[in-house]
Amino acid sequence: MAEIKAAQVMELRKKSGVGIMDAKKALVASDGDLDKAMDYLREKGIAKAAKKSGRVAADGLADIAVSGNTAAIVELNSETDFVAASDPFKDLLKKVTKLISENKPADVDAALALKTDNGTLKDDLIATTQKTGEKVSLRRFQVVEKNDGDSFGAYLHQGGKIAALVVLEGGDEATAKDVAMHVAAINPEFMTREDVSKDRLDHERSVFKEETLNEGKPAKIVDKIVEGRLNKFLSEICLADQSFVKNPDQTVAEFVKANGGKLKSFVRYEVGEGIEKKQEDFAQEIQDQLN
Repeated sequence: MAEIKAAQVMELRKKSGVGIMDAKKALVASDGDLDKAMDYLREKGIAKAAKKSGRVAADGLADIAVSGNTAAIVELNSETDFVAASDPFKDLLKKVTKLISENKPADVDAALALKTDNGTLKDDLIATTQKTGEKVSLRRFQVVEKNDGDSFGAYLHQGGKIAALVVLEGGDEATAKDVAMHVAAINPEFMTREDVSKDRLDHERSVFKEETLNEGKPAKIVDKIVEGRLNKFLSEICLADQSFVKNPDQTVAEFVKANGGKLKSFVRYEVGEGIEKKQEDFAQEIQDQLN
């Protein structure tokens, strides 16, 4: 049997919302595999649905710039919120985002090589690092193109802790911005149900079936219940089918259509998602409870 570490229990607790001992039991039952442990909890009805939990750890801000039919969404990181709120950091972020939207570099290395008054963008990052006393780094960006008849919608939450960029076919900027606000708030995984892979659908269907059987439902209605739960799950993770945050009586797709548009694409950045920050004291606290 694999050794279950406190960090694994912490991560499973964050994803599922269950208690320490339930998390440990699930990890033991799944030999330390986090995904299998989540399935175990869902099948047992302890965690009814996986909670998206990007591990937000790094500080910094994200920004969006539009240049004609091109937009860029950028994440710039710092070590603390204090530096992220400083003028040198925010000025650099605006400069980086504008440069990327205008020059459309292929990747981070190409972006760092862009020419600036101080030499290159990399030189600007170094200068800001020296000025603030903290490492400042360009983590990621995405360049998004639209056609002449399309609409960009940009929204920044908490000054750039979350950034969302939306493209609508047709529509207008106000509608696109409302959708971007929804994306920032609700964090959809996919645009439409058609974008969900067969493997993901088969996996979710299997989990829902096991959960339903464990609830003791009659075998003859299990499949119907499973499909109902799968449809509900898809309506929660797919932007087009989600209830629009400003008017829950409409789906997002219905809201956009009513305003002369059609969903085309979206990008959402949450600063620091996927970067793990050390939480040694909390880990020790959990370890003490496991022993």
